[in-house]
Amino acid sequence: MGSFKIEGGHKLKGTLTPQGAKNEALQILAAVLLTAEEVELKNIPEIRDIMRMIELLEGLGVKVNKIGKGHYTFKSDEIDLDYFHTDEFRTKGAAIRGSIMIIGPLLARFGIGYIPSPGGDKIGRRRLDTHFIGFENLGAEFIYNKETGFYKVEGKNLKGSYMLLEEASVTGTANILMAAVMAEGTTTIYNAACEPYLQQLCKMINSMGGKISGVGSNLLTIEGVNELGGCTHTILPDMIEIGSFIALAALTQSEITIENCRVDQLGLIPKVFKKLGVQFVIKDDDIIIPENRHYEIDNFIDGSMMSISDATWPGLSPDLLSVILVMCTQAKGNVLIHQKMFESRLFFVDNLIDMGAQIILCDPHRATVMGLDRRVPLKATTMSSPDIRAGVSLLLAAMSAEGTSTIHNIEQIDRGYQDIEHRLNAIGARITRL
Repeated sequence: MGSFKIEGGHKLKGTLTPQGAKNEALQILAAVLLTAEEVELKNIPEIRDIMRMIELLEGLGVKVNKIGKGHYTFKSDEIDLDYFHTDEFRTKGAAIRGSIMIIGPLLARFGIGYIPSPGGDKIGRRRLDTHFIGFENLGAEFIYNKETGFYKVEGKNLKGSYMLLEEASVTGTANILMAAVMAEGTTTIYNAACEPYLQQLCKMINSMGGKISGVGSNLLTIEGVNELGGCTHTILPDMIEIGSFIALAALTQSEITIENCRVDQLGLIPKVFKKLGVQFVIKDDDIIIPENRHYEIDNFIDGSMMSISDATWPGLSPDLLSVILVMCTQAKGNVLIHQKMFESRLFFVDNLIDMGAQIILCDPHRATVMGLDRRVPLKATTMSSPDIRAGVSLLLAAMSAEGTSTIHNIEQIDRGYQDIEHRLNAIGARITRL
């Protein structure tokens, strides 16, 4: 188990370039299974979860060629379905939650898909019902083997269908539309997720010869085609990393420029940070953050305390609430952080309380942060990373704290952030990997 040693209290100065979006890359990598032709992908983040997904594709027989950093080609012309029955598949398929998304394209192209219960962050219940109910709507048969922990979906002649999703699941929508893209007839998905990453998947499939309309809305229409061809696709910058860097700059009173942000795809993120008092300038596609010696949290128009909550797109991503919570510990003013989607994600605040932060954990979903306007700086401590987003939030807290902190279980951070210590050290951080 690796650890970070962080010498806190240093201001940073320089330029950061966000990595490719993890959540988009997992969907896009699964989509290479939809065609026997070559697919070229650019700006792939070379982080632990993504590399595990690529290894899983290689085990299935996908020919992977690395052209350069984040630049790969994939050719799925000789898929080995017997790989489903190997111990290696069980291990690799269970290692990451994103592995669930190989079922949709495999079902579309080969009429069958297997996956062991997928892993991922321990942040509470994350239902898979949406995926499998969607496959059943297309005419597939779903079987769950409790003894082996394997999910199996089989359907040789998928047919288009109307479906109203119970939840606007991003991965569920992605999986269903990949299964539907070669089904006979027309599929309509209502209450579909419409995140930029899902829009990217739709645009990629359309460039391969798919027929998806309604992209960017919650009503997708998919006209089935017989086959798909190859394409070239570039992954968006990671909006969660961009938000993390904005929070880092404010928390550490640093001057940071975040370049090539695709600001047009960030939704409410800039507005939320403005509400929390963070000053920055958007110039072309860059976000320029000056030294924020103080940042004051707004109140609502009626004077009541600000609350920040997650929601389906175009609402705020739940992945950003952890870093926002840490940033608010040094703001002026109070805020209620309401994490609606996952009931275990806020438990990391115990570490922040140990560091001197003024936080009341109201229940598993809500925490009240009392920002003391830097009058009480955070203290160094030793802690462990419970999940990707909490891990990087604790890293930000340690960078602003007085003294030297240690974070254990940093493999969780590596799952979502590429080469993070070297990138931050290059602009003045003092992070050592142990």
